[in-house]
Amino acid sequence: MTNNVIKKKKHKSSFGGSEISLFSLALPFFIFFGLFTALPIVVSLVLSFFSYDMLSAPKFIGLDNFLRMFVTDDIFIKITTNTLILAVATAPAGFLLSYVLAWFINEFNPKVRSFMSFLFYAPALVGNAFFIWQIAFSSDSYGYVNSALLSIGLINEPILWLSNPTYIVPIIIAITIWSSIGVSFLADIAGLQGLDVSLFEAGAIDGIRNRWQELWYITLPCMKEILLFGAVMQIAGAFSIGATITTLCGYPTVNNCADTIVTYLGDVANTRMEMGYAAAISIFLFAMMAIFRNVVAKLLNRMGK
Repeated sequence: MTNNVIKKKKHKSSFGGSEISLFSLALPFFIFFGLFTALPIVVSLVLSFFSYDMLSAPKFIGLDNFLRMFVTDDIFIKITTNTLILAVATAPAGFLLSYVLAWFINEFNPKVRSFMSFLFYAPALVGNAFFIWQIAFSSDSYGYVNSALLSIGLINEPILWLSNPTYIVPIIIAITIWSSIGVSFLADIAGLQGLDVSLFEAGAIDGIRNRWQELWYITLPCMKEILLFGAVMQIAGAFSIGATITTLCGYPTVNNCADTIVTYLGDVANTRMEMGYAAAISIFLFAMMAIFRNVVAKLLNRMGK
């Protein structure tokens, strides 16, 4: 009896020690998360109720910054519309394209699969590769696209690709989708490789007869967490489009046709030094991303039901 009590105490003591060691391993992450993620969000939320130009003391103005966004700032309405258009056009397309490519490539043998995975992940490794797109869509005859179209006689003079509102948005959408599929693709193919084969054997016994039924009732439900990760990454990338636009088209774009909340936020904070208004804009952007993330999470949770 005494020996059993001693063993239980030793077991509890060792378990408590393992908990402390695990917490100590996670502590650096929580510290950095608190300092560089949670704290800036709280500071931005507080600052959004003030007028602050980094020279004079902050002045409390209540909800004036938020009212300014929707009542008096016409440009904000325009760039919010642009942001939603780009997000809706790029996030679902990048998400679906990443998964479809991973699903097909997963069927190849390991060597081909590794090579193809590298090719599709390459855009994430090289970033947005702005110089490539600048050369490709250069407005003179030396640009790759203009040169190709001139050589086959489809156009008679070079097209000003990045100065014409008709072409700017489609180009930005194409570049964003190309550069965003890498991370989601890699996560998807890793998830497909980790699926339990016995689930498909059990599904065949239960009446699943084709690949589409396997996809809907087994593959997608088993990959909900990975799909949610890919969706969050796509949403974050879609709502934070900015560097691509300013690098290729400058700021502002022609008639603000492709300016987004991120590019406008940079102008308000870095050029005008209106830090209170910039904080309010960043809180609005954060709320938009959170809403879309929750909607996508609910849709993914319904898969396979």
